[in-house]
Amino acid sequence: MKVLLADDNQERADAVARRLSDAGIVEIVRVEPGQRLIDIVEAAKPDVLIVDMSRPDRDSLESIREVSAQAPIVLFVDRDDPGFMQDAIDAGVSSYNLMGSSIPDVKPIAQAAVAIFRRYRKVAEDLEKAENKLGERDIVQKAKARLMKERGMTEPQAHKYLRQTAMNQGKRIVDIAWNLLGGAGKES
Repeated sequence: MKVLLADDNQERADAVARRLSDAGIVEIVRVEPGQRLIDIVEAAKPDVLIVDMSRPDRDSLESIREVSAQAPIVLFVDRDDPGFMQDAIDAGVSSYNLMGSSIPDVKPIAQAAVAIFRRYRKVAEDLEKAENKLGERDIVQKAKARLMKERGMTEPQAHKYLRQTAMNQGKRIVDIAWNLLGGAGKES
C-alpha cells in the first residue's frame, strides 16, 4: 500500500510515518511545504491519503475536494466539529478521525478507508451503468413510438423492425434507434 502523508506538523507527521512503517507500510510519500496536494497525488498515485489538519477550516477542504475521486482520504483533526465533519465527508473524505494526544494505529483506519472508497466507487459505477441502460431504453422506446406513428406499426412490429435492422447491420438496437431519431433522441 502506498500512502501519501500530508501534515504541516513535521513531528506529528514523523510519528505517523513511524507508525505506518511499523505496520509494514514501506511506501510513504510526504507532502513538503509549498507543494500542492493535487500535484503530489497525480505524480505519486497513492492508494490512500492521510491528511492531518490541526486547524481545520472549510477553505482547506478545497484541495481535498480536488483529489477525492483519485484515492480514499483519511482525515485527522484535533477537535470535534460535527458541521465540519459533514463538510469533510461531502468533500470526499472516506474516514474522519479525531486525533487525541496519542497517535492511533493508522493502518486499519487506512485499510477501512480504502474499502469504503472502493465500495463507493462500485456503487457509483453501478448507478452510472443503470442510468445509461435507462437512457438507452428510453431511446429505443422513442424510436418505436416514431415507427408506430410514422409507419403505422404496432409496438411488436416496431421492436421487430429495430431488432432485425440491428442484426442486419451488426449494430445494437439502441444505435439503430439513435440513428432513426436523427441522433437527437427526441420524439417528433
